[in-house]
Amino acid sequence: MIPKLSALARDNPVPKKCIFAGCRARKTKHPVSLLELESVSKSFGGVTAVNNVSLTVEPGEILGIMGPNGSGKTTLFNLVSGALVPEAGEIFFQDERVDGLPPYRLCHRGLARTFQLVRPFLGLTVEENVLVGLGYGREKLTGAPARVKTAELLNSVGLGGRSDRLASTLTVMDRKRLELARALATSPKLLLLDEFMAGLTPSETAAAIRLIRDMQRGGLTVVLVEHIVWALLDVSHRIVVLSAGEKIADGAPTNVAKDPHVIEVYLGETI
Repeated sequence: MIPKLSALARDNPVPKKCIFAGCRARKTKHPVSLLELESVSKSFGGVTAVNNVSLTVEPGEILGIMGPNGSGKTTLFNLVSGALVPEAGEIFFQDERVDGLPPYRLCHRGLARTFQLVRPFLGLTVEENVLVGLGYGREKLTGAPARVKTAELLNSVGLGGRSDRLASTLTVMDRKRLELARALATSPKLLLLDEFMAGLTPSETAAAIRLIRDMQRGGLTVVLVEHIVWALLDVSHRIVVLSAGEKIADGAPTNVAKDPHVIEVYLGETI
């Protein structure tokens, strides 16, 4: 006798951690990483951009990712943030498999990113730019609560008192601050920063490092791609190095800076 479908569903429930067809539930007995990539690969027209990369990001960590141009850093960010889908491997965020999810669904789960080329809404004010993020983020704030939260976010990134200025009038550094405030407006648990310090003066870079540390102390986990090596080594708890799409190093900044392979393919000399 064939059992009823209702009985089959009762006796064989779909694991709650399966978020789309074909995913597998995880059975972990060890502490769960906030983000985990397992043997992730992506190619374009036969050229491999990311090749069998595995890495973890722990809660409260600042993880730096560095490597030469074309090493796969931005592609890796695009895979994690849902802009691209890996051809092989799996990506887990908060112990749920998320590769294949679009960016907006990842955002609602607590993953946000900034971009190397910041693109604020130039015709909107600073405040209005952040209000957009609040309206589409996890909390979906509107009205008076959203304006209060906006003021808090702008103060936290150093834009307090500039809420009425048009975004088009901001300096490069202040546009980056605004980009950051918009990302924070979505209430992320994990923030991806793509060359946040590119184009900044040394004093602005130092201010950016302080800002990243303040966010981490406030409970945010941060992963950043950066070409300013001294800044990345200074701010990161751990460094992952990519070369030709492959991970060639993963460890403490002082150890990575002395790694012969890293020196050969990227640094050129010990930092």
